[in-house]
Amino acid sequence: MNTQDARQQLEQMLRELDSSTSVLEAEGAGDSSELSHVDQHPADTASEITDADHQNALLENSAEQREQVAAALARLDDGTYGTCVDCGQPIPDIRLEVRPEAARCVVDQEKHEAANA
Repeated sequence: MNTQDARQQLEQMLRELDSSTSVLEAEGAGDSSELSHVDQHPADTASEITDADHQNALLENSAEQREQVAAALARLDDGTYGTCVDCGQPIPDIRLEVRPEAARCVVDQEKHEAANA
């Protein structure tokens, strides 16, 4: 994959992640300030807890994706982009086109996910 195209894609992903995170935070994602209201019906409280958990998961996922994109940009800068961080073999262009932040080949990614499951 062309490194200039990869950089553009990764920088765009970073902007989109930052924008999404800002919107979630501006909307009070994960804020549980209303959970202390005594006059709420238990079902309302449960719904708010579920919503807060969902919003927190979105924020955590966004932060994790941002780390992966930033790491890919660092690999571009140091000349190791497109090389599997585990086995050192080239990551196929087709994988990088779909997942420009990919740090591992498919085989090593599967191993990594299985080990962290």
